[in-house]
Amino acid sequence: MGRVMIFVWLSIAAVVVVLGFIRLAPSDPLDWNTQPEFSEDRTFRGGVFRVMRTGESGLERFHAVAANAPRTRVLAGSVEDQMITYVTRTRFIGFPDYTTARQDGDLLKVYARLRFGRSDLGSNNDRISGWIAQMEGAAQ
Repeated sequence: MGRVMIFVWLSIAAVVVVLGFIRLAPSDPLDWNTQPEFSEDRTFRGGVFRVMRTGESGLERFHAVAANAPRTRVLAGSVEDQMITYVTRTRFIGFPDYTTARQDGDLLKVYARLRFGRSDLGSNNDRISGWIAQMEGAAQ
């Protein structure tokens, strides 16, 4: 019985350490405030690329939506820099997802991806689709 209790307590401690690391791991802006070159929409297991013709004010309108989203904060960048990276955390565990939006002429390029794991279960696609819908709705 004693060994079972030790195993249970060690397992609980391991879970707490892992969840603490996920919640408290630092996010280096130099690692995350970047975007690969892409020219078309793409969905992959851990995130999405989205390209939209928004005009010169696309990033400003996107920022107005993203900056007010729940559990989302700016990690790096600004509208003036023409690129902003946001961190959005899940409600309960606090898994971070990173979204980088960049104005490229008339195009707004959005790159959303997870940090931990292999699949985001579509959460980045859902979030970005919602933000884009809000952004386009506010423009009308």
